[in-house]
Amino acid sequence: MSSAFVKSRLKAARDAIGKKQYETARDAASQVLDYEPDNYNAHVFLGLAYLELGHHDKSEQFYRRAIGLKPDQVLAWQGMSRLYEKQEKWDVVAGAQEEALRIFSASGDATKAAETLQKLIETRRQHGSRKQIITVLSYLLPDSPFYDALSTLPPPDHTNPNSTTTFATQEAIHESLPVMEEIMTLTEQEEETFMKVEFDKRRTRLGAPPPDILRNEIGLEVWRTSKLPLVYQEVLNHPKTSDELRRSVEARMIRYKQQIFHALPLSDPDKNTVGIQLAELVNGIVAIGVRNQLAWSIFLEGLDKETVYECGLDLLRRYMQVFPDTNLAQLLKSYFMYMGIPNDENIDEEADETPNVAPKPVSTDGDPLNAIMDAFGSQQDSILATRVVAEVYLQESDYLSVIHVAESGLELVKKHERNTGRKLGNVRKAFNVALATALVHSYPPKHHQRARQLLDDVLKRDPDHVDALLAYGYILQRAEKWEEAKGVFSKATTRLPPDIPKYVRAREECAWCLSRIRIAEGVKALKDVLKDLEEEEFTLDRARCLWRIGMACWDLGGSFREEAYANFIRSLRCDPEYAPSYTSLGVYYSEFAVPPDPTRASKCFQKAFELNPTEVEAARRLADGFANEREWDLVEVVARRTIEGEGVLDLGIGEEGGVVAGRYLPANAWAWKALGVVELSRGNYAQSIEALQIALRADEEDQVCWLRLGEAYSKAGRYAAALKALVRAKELNPDDWLCTYLIGEVQRQTGKFGEALDSYNSVLQKQSDEIGVLMSLALTELALARQEWSSGFFARAERTFASTITTCLSTVQASSGYGSIAWKVIGDALLGLSQATTFVDQELIRDVFVKITSVVQHATSKRIAHVFTLSPIRGGLPLTGSYALQAAVASYDYRITVGSTDDTVMGSALYDLGLALHTWSKEEKAADRESASEVAASLLKEALYKDPDDPTYWTALAITYFLDRPKISQHAYVKALELDPKNTVAWTQLGLLYLYYNDVALAYEALSKAHILDPDCSVAWVGLALVTARKGDDDHAHALLEHAVGLSPFAPAATMEFAARLFPPMPPQGKARLPPREELLPAFAALNLYVKQRQDDPRALHLLGLICERHGGLEQGAEWIFRAITLLEIAYEETEDSLIERQFTIAHTNLARLKVGLRDYTGALESFEIALGLLPERVAADRECEPGIALLRVQVLFGSGLAHFKLGDFQSAMTRFQAALDATVDNHILRCHVTVFLARCMWAIGTDELRESAKALLLDSITVDPEDLMSISTLAGMGILTEDDSLVDAALSEIQSLPIERRQELDPCGDVTYLLIQHHLGLADIGQAIRMAQKVLHIEPSNLRIRRDLASLTLKQGNSATTQAILAVESAVRSLEEAKETLALACIADDGREGRALSYAQKAIMLDPGNVQNWKTLAYVRTRNGGL
Repeated sequence: MSSAFVKSRLKAARDAIGKKQYETARDAASQVLDYEPDNYNAHVFLGLAYLELGHHDKSEQFYRRAIGLKPDQVLAWQGMSRLYEKQEKWDVVAGAQEEALRIFSASGDATKAAETLQKLIETRRQHGSRKQIITVLSYLLPDSPFYDALSTLPPPDHTNPNSTTTFATQEAIHESLPVMEEIMTLTEQEEETFMKVEFDKRRTRLGAPPPDILRNEIGLEVWRTSKLPLVYQEVLNHPKTSDELRRSVEARMIRYKQQIFHALPLSDPDKNTVGIQLAELVNGIVAIGVRNQLAWSIFLEGLDKETVYECGLDLLRRYMQVFPDTNLAQLLKSYFMYMGIPNDENIDEEADETPNVAPKPVSTDGDPLNAIMDAFGSQQDSILATRVVAEVYLQESDYLSVIHVAESGLELVKKHERNTGRKLGNVRKAFNVALATALVHSYPPKHHQRARQLLDDVLKRDPDHVDALLAYGYILQRAEKWEEAKGVFSKATTRLPPDIPKYVRAREECAWCLSRIRIAEGVKALKDVLKDLEEEEFTLDRARCLWRIGMACWDLGGSFREEAYANFIRSLRCDPEYAPSYTSLGVYYSEFAVPPDPTRASKCFQKAFELNPTEVEAARRLADGFANEREWDLVEVVARRTIEGEGVLDLGIGEEGGVVAGRYLPANAWAWKALGVVELSRGNYAQSIEALQIALRADEEDQVCWLRLGEAYSKAGRYAAALKALVRAKELNPDDWLCTYLIGEVQRQTGKFGEALDSYNSVLQKQSDEIGVLMSLALTELALARQEWSSGFFARAERTFASTITTCLSTVQASSGYGSIAWKVIGDALLGLSQATTFVDQELIRDVFVKITSVVQHATSKRIAHVFTLSPIRGGLPLTGSYALQAAVASYDYRITVGSTDDTVMGSALYDLGLALHTWSKEEKAADRESASEVAASLLKEALYKDPDDPTYWTALAITYFLDRPKISQHAYVKALELDPKNTVAWTQLGLLYLYYNDVALAYEALSKAHILDPDCSVAWVGLALVTARKGDDDHAHALLEHAVGLSPFAPAATMEFAARLFPPMPPQGKARLPPREELLPAFAALNLYVKQRQDDPRALHLLGLICERHGGLEQGAEWIFRAITLLEIAYEETEDSLIERQFTIAHTNLARLKVGLRDYTGALESFEIALGLLPERVAADRECEPGIALLRVQVLFGSGLAHFKLGDFQSAMTRFQAALDATVDNHILRCHVTVFLARCMWAIGTDELRESAKALLLDSITVDPEDLMSISTLAGMGILTEDDSLVDAALSEIQSLPIERRQELDPCGDVTYLLIQHHLGLADIGQAIRMAQKVLHIEPSNLRIRRDLASLTLKQGNSATTQAILAVESAVRSLEEAKETLALACIADDGREGRALSYAQKAIMLDPGNVQNWKTLAYVRTRNGGL
């Protein structure tokens, strides 16, 4: 029953699928699974139905169940393939197709297997990677597991390819070569891509090896597991492989073998095996002459032959025949032409032998040398090509090129040996000999040491090497080791055949060495050699031999010198361009001819030097002649050419870090010295230093050279090195005053002005008439004076400025040539003196001013005469800085009169005059000020016409227009910054201009730029502080001002602003406490220094007086304020300015308050009366411009009342107190203060009536303001004093009714808390007092006063441990203020057993030595410790 049902349902499902009724098929197949859960067909039908219905997850689920039931059935796999195709999961599709292929192959169904394989290949081609394509293509090869089934397919019918569905597979199975080719190509591409991607990935890693090594590492990873060798071999072994394909595959295999051979390390055992395989392939190709350029290149590069001839001319000809169009073939053809070697094939065997004659081209078609060079451009990585070119350059005597090419060849040999592990000893020897030969003849003896090392190595291995022997002989010859050189050349002649030019040259060199030992025998030997040099090809050799015979005869002296002269002439007839003969003739004409002929000698020297710059003797004599004629440019030319002859300038003299500065020892020090001096005069200091250093290597005792080197260092800004060089020069010649002078210049440049003055004075003791030294002395004194002024040493600076002026006047008297610069320095010194208010040494300054005015008094120019006239000196009045400023203007004006008319000099003079006149105009009256300022601006404009590119002039013009014409001022600043973007002054002034006109953003940008460019510019920091204050960030502004003051001891703008912001106004009672006195110390120090110089600044004097008051220095503060009052009074009499009147009133008020503190009540009353007389009795309600007058009047009335009270005039005191109280109607807080002080004074009078009135007055105040803690605490105090418990309870009830937080807000100083604690103590309730202190301390833990009070209370209870815990003396985070407040109490709390009390007491005195209580504490501790 069930079996029939299942079959019927399966049939129904199949029919429904055929009709595309997939829901019906699903239901039918599901019914089958209800009876047979493991039915394979039902699972397949369900998978297909769900697939068509779009339920892919369920479809996959049923297909996988079907596969699990029967994995060898193909239906489920085919269904899975369709499912994944729809989902485009191509890797899974391919996997399903492979499973189907496996099943069909196992069942022997070749057709189905082929069709499935074709689908699989197509899937991989469209959606797979290159590696996946290679894998599926390999299924068509004989080693495939599917090949047995696929091989049963019939051969393809090419006439009817559509007759079967498996034609592509049939074709691939029966013709596998195309498949192999495709696999080979794809594999190559895959490996190349993988290596490139891996290289790009790994090369950026930390610690990555060099690129070549990294490529080899990646290559080995690929090549060790690569299947390419097998693929190559299969293609080569295939019977249908064509010859063209075979050659291509062989080339690929050779390239593959070469890559892995080079990549394998030398220690790898496979390297030798791969090398043998590669050699077999290469040798076979070369042997049969196959056109494979890589194989031929490997073969030729691996030949270890010493010469090109030994490589085999037939082999090279075969290469040229096989590859006629390659660059290497062209190079070899040109080389054969250059060396005279036939190129045709029909030559006898002797052609392979090394020719013993000089090279002669066999063809005239073009220049073979140029052809060789052209071909070598693309063959520089070829060892053979490099050897050919090195040999050609050696034949051409182009030794520099030989050096370059031979070194390159050695690098190629090194690389080849590293890659192959095979030594090329003969090739390396050939390159070493060529390099050594070139080094011997290139600028001898510069490279002889290096050449000797190479030759020693060659001769050690081959003692009879002729070229090495000859080169070694030349080295010995240059070192004048004539005997040894003769032996070497003699040995070379025995190794050479007698019919070649090299043999004759060796004989000549041997004879020349003999002539240096035994002249007569040498002359005879040279004449024998001359007989063998009769042919035309030996023209140069004959000229050289004749010159050598002449030099030998010259050395014989006497009559032989005429014979020498004749040989020199004969030498030049043989070769008119042989330079040594000209040199020798020049010596003959200058020293031996009768009479001497210097003209002909000079011409001979010139000719010799033109032909050969290494003719040092000719160069030196020529330079001496030019120097005698004062032709310095020609001296430089000779020196430079001489240095070129040493082989230095071509290597890059003057290039930083060059070989010259590091290693070179000059042969001609005189040329280097001359070059150094010339470069120094031209301002090329780096080149001058290098040349002079090289000259000193040859002669370290050359004093002049050390002197010039020090001068060059100094002008280059390298002052430490300059000082060392000049000190060395002075050691060599202590009497050289110029050396001392230059030392002084260096000391001046480095800011050592005192030492510089000593140096200049020592020079003037020996050379008193040296005007240049006097001017340097004056400039140094000026710089020293400015330094002293900026450091706050004003008296010293005053004397130094005066000395500067005296020195300049002496210079002007001694010589008028320095008038312009001398009067500029005088003006600068006077401008420095103008900063002073008064002078310490009036007599000295007066004497200097008299000398100046005697010259410039009546010399005012027309430029400024209508706005400026120098006032005469008045005998009875002290001189001030104002007169120094006038004298500066006159001096600058006089400078223009006596100075040069040059635009640069005139522009500088006009600038100085304009700026000084502008400064002077600011001190004049309004009418004169405007006209003088206009003249100053016109002078600066005229200076700009002279030199419009000087940013300093533009900055000065901007300053003159700062207040009147801001747009022009801004334009001038911007122009200055265009010319000099790093001009700190311009940026600072521009920022202040923006700030003055309320453009805060631009001001901040400009000032920030200024302080970045020069962090030590105090004005920029002040400007930034003002900008920050405008933004409301007072703390940051304070920090900036503090930094500005710290940059310079005397910075007026910074000092005033810093002090004003650091000094806070007196806070109203109940709002805040005054800061500690220590916080005002920086302001006191800065202002104290400021007023010593600016004694006419009433603001600074007034502020300093107030700071002294805060510090307790009442007497000193009164003195400063009194001086400020005096200055304000004078200023008011001149201007009658209401602002000055207001300042005068405030100053008198403050002075009166200080006098009250000093108990000078009469003086205080006088000042109060003056201030009161200047204040209006009533202030109009609309008088908004004077908001502080009411407060000031209250202070004056109250202060005068207090003074009357202290003088015993109670009636007047009460009158003033009442008047002060009446004046505070509109100010409740001020009224409360006056009420309290009035009540206290009434109480102090002592009468019952007044005391009751005082109580009533306070009660009225409390009624108006129940939170007036000052009145409440005062009233409570009165109750305590009178033992009026009801009054105390009433007052304290008011206080205690307030929350503690509110009480702390109203009473930050803690006066109420103190009163409450004292009240509880008065009631003998110490516990309640402690609880009160604890509550307050809990709310405000940082309150030192409460902590100290609480500690005192616990100490009274005898609880020392609690006291010490409260004080926390050993805490690491204690502040300085906290330590001051608590250390003394901690001493008493300590029991003395641990010995800390004495340390605490001493530390307390160290922190606050002026506190008497600390000293008492120390005495107590010592007494207690003594008792212990």
